[in-house]
Amino acid sequence: MERPLEATRMENSTSSCFLMERKTHVKINRKEVMLAKLRKSCSCTPKKLKNFVMDFLPVLRWLPKYQCKEYIWGDVMSGLVIGIILVPQAIAYSLLAGLKPIYSLYTSFFANIIYFLMGTSRHVSVGIFSLISLMVGQVVDRELLLAGFDLNDDAPPALGDGSLQNDSQSNTTAFNLTITGMNAECGKECYAIGIATALTFVAGVYQVLMGIFRLGFVSMYLSESVLDGFATGASLTILTAQVKYLIGIKIPRSQGHGMLVITWINIFRNISQANLCDVITSAICIVVLATAKELGDRYKHKLKFPLPTELVVIVVATLVSHYGKLNEVYASSVSGAIPTGFIPPKVPHFNLMLRVAVDALPLAIVSFVFTVSLSEMCAKKYAYTIRANQEMFAVGFCNIIPSFFHSFATSAALAKTLVKTSTGCQTQVSGVISAMVVLLVLLFLAPLFYSLQKCVLACIIIVSLRGALRKFRDVPARYHVNKVDTLVWVVTMSASALISTEIGLLVGIVFSMLCIIVRTQRPRTALLGQIQDTSFYEDDLEYENLSSVPKVKIFRFEAPLYYANRNYFLKSLYRLTNLDPNLEAARRKKYEKKEKQHLKKGGDTTANGLGIRDTTLQLVPKQIDFQALVVDCSSISFLDTTGVNTLKEILKDYKDLNISVLLACCNPSVIDSLKRGGYFGKDFGSMQEMLFYSIHNAVRFAKDQKLPADCSV
Repeated sequence: MERPLEATRMENSTSSCFLMERKTHVKINRKEVMLAKLRKSCSCTPKKLKNFVMDFLPVLRWLPKYQCKEYIWGDVMSGLVIGIILVPQAIAYSLLAGLKPIYSLYTSFFANIIYFLMGTSRHVSVGIFSLISLMVGQVVDRELLLAGFDLNDDAPPALGDGSLQNDSQSNTTAFNLTITGMNAECGKECYAIGIATALTFVAGVYQVLMGIFRLGFVSMYLSESVLDGFATGASLTILTAQVKYLIGIKIPRSQGHGMLVITWINIFRNISQANLCDVITSAICIVVLATAKELGDRYKHKLKFPLPTELVVIVVATLVSHYGKLNEVYASSVSGAIPTGFIPPKVPHFNLMLRVAVDALPLAIVSFVFTVSLSEMCAKKYAYTIRANQEMFAVGFCNIIPSFFHSFATSAALAKTLVKTSTGCQTQVSGVISAMVVLLVLLFLAPLFYSLQKCVLACIIIVSLRGALRKFRDVPARYHVNKVDTLVWVVTMSASALISTEIGLLVGIVFSMLCIIVRTQRPRTALLGQIQDTSFYEDDLEYENLSSVPKVKIFRFEAPLYYANRNYFLKSLYRLTNLDPNLEAARRKKYEKKEKQHLKKGGDTTANGLGIRDTTLQLVPKQIDFQALVVDCSSISFLDTTGVNTLKEILKDYKDLNISVLLACCNPSVIDSLKRGGYFGKDFGSMQEMLFYSIHNAVRFAKDQKLPADCSV
């Protein structure tokens, strides 16, 4: 049975009183609740086991209900289109990851199959993603350098090679540890995919652990501005990394901070060595791809499915390169041999996992955030629900399981997801169709891409960055909407491009949180005036025709009151009310002291006495034009200990000046904090004269102290 915690009466505009009662909430024994949940979780029944399996594999719930006649055509069409787009993109993104194209195809195949089994989104396309490929490639390149490999040389170095002796002791040690630890003489390609699979496995483990411990809230710290800035900065890095392939020059692959700047310096230093064949090919491919994309975007409402421009460009370019012997005659760099079939599975090496454990954390977070964001976007658009926690499990196992099959990290991709929805996708059966297209290439067609020029792949990557690079065009509009969000975008983008992608993401998160803290440190404050002939009050600097309330000041503070903004709260209050109670109290004490000294001298009016009188006049207390201060607490969401003490302080200081302090529009959390902090006294007896549920009631109480006590609050 509930009893009133506090029963107060409130007055409305018609002067009638109604009762406001606080509910009594039953105190929860958290220990008992935890034990009950633990017992329930540990119990095992056939029904519970069945539900667990079906929750873990959502395909078991929706596939038996699959409406074949209604869904199959859209799923097959979207699956074929995505598969056709996926093959050239997978081959192209292998450049970003620093791996052979075959591994990108493995990644695309396994990710689609696993997400089909475990995903809760019907439309999202999970697979290889440019941003994730870049993050993997940066770790792979760094570890290759530390192991003593030449990033521009495909030949594996001999263990006794004298060039390794010139490296630092730490690099040589790292090389010996990792190579001999893998129980084989591992070449550059072998070591690179070993790093990538170890990184992918650890990232997947992180994602599964986050799912187990319900840590999906981490994604809330990645605001839209942070994600957009991060994606744009990473896109600049991706574009920079592809320029050397566009113009056919050989420059060292830069690593570490400032990679973008160093790469551009090396490009301009070696621009004279550009391969004319690659330059011409790149120009033609970019014009064709960009034009087709723009036309496709403009007339997409008339097209039943997107034009497979990338596939057409790859087929034509491969034929021209093969029959024109561009590699032999013009030394144009080509993709090389792509084997068919599957390499036997292999467990990622534990020593390599330890080396990349830190790098896997931002990779896991970015992969999860993009997947969940796109899943929620599709679910909202098509009116169904997803389970964010299951999405974390799904993308986690899309990384863990394929890492045993020589695949690297995956995520949902925006461009392919939009294509998937626009081509009639209904369920994740379309993902299986896409996987079958990739499987066809893996088993039979992969060797046909031997003569495909790398500059063509670079063109595909660069044109795919159009969406992210267009964010620069949105900066003025973003600035017009919110200047702080624009600043967060600029800082995140700059850090991601000029320092590194991982540090850029961290800088963006920290800077975004600092902006929130700063905005609560110096929030908006105002004195309120009354809207004529109403019971409503608003900022008198923002609205016309507001009337001030005689003898009453109404102060609004638009933020939580806590330790970081306590001083700003007091300064703003004193400035707007034109009264610092501490200074005024000190002035009055000095005045009283001077008066006593003057009276002791018998009110002397001599020249010396006049001097005392002049000094005393300077200390005469100022005339205070209000007798009550109403604090509008409607925007104060919470109080900490410092906030409660601050309100107690102003209550005491103003009381010394015979000014009453009234609080209005406090939420239950603030009221509870005030009660626990002793603001209303030990027995809360003065609460009805200090706390009001509307500004108007507080003002009326201040103007008319004869208001009946049972109608005050």
